[in-house]
Amino acid sequence: MLKKMPPAQKVFEAFTAIADERVTMGDHEAKVDSSDDAREYTVRWQDEAYASSDPATYWQGYPGYPVIAVLLMQGKLPMDRRIISYMSDIPWHKLNDAHKRDYQAALMDALSDNSHAEEILAYGQKVNEELAKLDITVHRSLNTKRKKHD
Repeated sequence: MLKKMPPAQKVFEAFTAIADERVTMGDHEAKVDSSDDAREYTVRWQDEAYASSDPATYWQGYPGYPVIAVLLMQGKLPMDRRIISYMSDIPWHKLNDAHKRDYQAALMDALSDNSHAEEILAYGQKVNEELAKLDITVHRSLNTKRKKHD
């Protein structure tokens, strides 16, 4: 189980990253572009340990939206591509700045004209509940070098 949960609204940012095809998966590494395309975050994993260069994961110690997006892509969290598709083209960076990091206000702004808002919110709650159950750890970095056995 996670030591620290992210703000509940972070799953919605992960949905947008997937809907906008900003997640590029590799074997043990993924690249996730920010909503304004100004930054690229690297997510690495080894077994159940995850690390990411995004500020939330690195500084706050909870899985930021890039890690959540990877967990969705890996099938460790329930993926509903139909609902996720309703979250495309949301400028999260701009909204979070406009609402001074009040993530709930930013989410409500993002969903204000979305006819699927109720379904999206219910799915987000489900994903957050499943995230809380995951047996993963979050780190600033991962030592991916294998130890030599004598």
